[in-house]
Amino acid sequence: MSAENSRSPLEREAGLARRLVSGQMMMIALGGAIGTGLFLGTGLAVEYAGPGVILSYLIGAAIAYMLMLCLAEMAVAHPTAGSFGVYSEMYVGKGAGFVVRYTYWAAQALAIGGEATAVGLYMQFWIPGIPVWVWVLVLGLGLVYVNSRAVNTFGTVEYWFAMIKVVAIVAFILLGLILVFGVNGVDSAQQNYVEHGGFLPSGLGGVWLAVLVAIFSFYGTEVVAVTSGEAEDPARSIPRAMRAMVLRLIVFYILAVAVMLAIVPWTDVATEVVRESPFVTALAQIGIPGAASIMNFVVLTAALSSMNTNLYLCTRMIYSLSRGGYAPQVLGRLSERRVPLNALLISSVGIAIAMALNILTPDAWGILFGVAIFGGIFVWIMIFVAFLRFRPRWQGETLPVRAPLYPILPIAGAGLLAAILLTMLFNPDWRFAWYAGVPFLIFLVVLYFVFRRRISAESRTNP
Repeated sequence: MSAENSRSPLEREAGLARRLVSGQMMMIALGGAIGTGLFLGTGLAVEYAGPGVILSYLIGAAIAYMLMLCLAEMAVAHPTAGSFGVYSEMYVGKGAGFVVRYTYWAAQALAIGGEATAVGLYMQFWIPGIPVWVWVLVLGLGLVYVNSRAVNTFGTVEYWFAMIKVVAIVAFILLGLILVFGVNGVDSAQQNYVEHGGFLPSGLGGVWLAVLVAIFSFYGTEVVAVTSGEAEDPARSIPRAMRAMVLRLIVFYILAVAVMLAIVPWTDVATEVVRESPFVTALAQIGIPGAASIMNFVVLTAALSSMNTNLYLCTRMIYSLSRGGYAPQVLGRLSERRVPLNALLISSVGIAIAMALNILTPDAWGILFGVAIFGGIFVWIMIFVAFLRFRPRWQGETLPVRAPLYPILPIAGAGLLAAILLTMLFNPDWRFAWYAGVPFLIFLVVLYFVFRRRISAESRTNP
């Protein structure tokens, strides 16, 4: 292990197949970001902010765009599967890289459980008699199989998964615009925006609280940086995929939410207890035959797509940790298809957790969602911190992509995310995420020193 650990992070993670092209990378990123945060979590966001949720998603989109600008520059400089975990190790410290990778792995594993729970809830629309946990198990095992194949197979499956929901979102937006400017009329849309308490029924405080859900909706955009370790031409494909993906996300999210709220009153889609997608609710209420069932299929596909992508992310993060000597060596081994199969199997733990929670409580999705978002925001903050250290220390060739407004951009991004975490702490609905997240971070710091002591001892024994 000592010889492995002495190599640079980029050398340690060599061996993965570079078979992903920019089109696949962009669709994989869309697949990771367009999931239950939009199709299921929107109802919770609307509950907080009413029509003002549109502003919440604009704030979330701005933070995500700032993150992508910083991350793209580092990903082109260092295309590796460990991605921002490696960047934290190289530019902040080995301990930071350790904590970031394990936190991201845990957050994504729980996100997989959340997506799996959403899949089960969506299936209740058609087959209410089968428990949610059964769907979690069956469809979860199917996606583990997909991820066990060669990476280009995963890329192809995810490409079409993402394509289905992108086409569906575009169709929903067009249908909604036709209803607003044709059948229902502009007056009806205006009334839906201002009735039931006005555009900001809960004030700016409600808008800010809904940013929590909006951030989770954009969580997953960072997958492009992780795919850089298996990209055919990182210098060209990474900037192209990131720019196209972020712009599409902003358009899709903002327009889809705005159109949904124009079609039906926000009070009809707001829900504290998540049971079905508000997009399904909206289409069911306007009475188009079969539309609700078709949209339910789309949101089901979206959840499966996000599960698929998150499994990929978790697998590469634990693989990166293993290659760095901070996880069992068996997790760093590659199969004949050059896939870290053991890392994939351990990364499926979120599916098992989701099964258990769905047996024990009907609030499984909210619990998984809250803890995952705490870890995700922490990782995003560390990406901005790593970029602050990266820019002045980069000595390589001129990069084809460069984030503007340094150092204002990363400082502003990290500050906004820190404010969101503080909002969670002082809000009784979200405080539980701190109760789980902070002890976990402390545990990781202690675990890092245990690993560091062991690696140091092995280095002295085997110089």
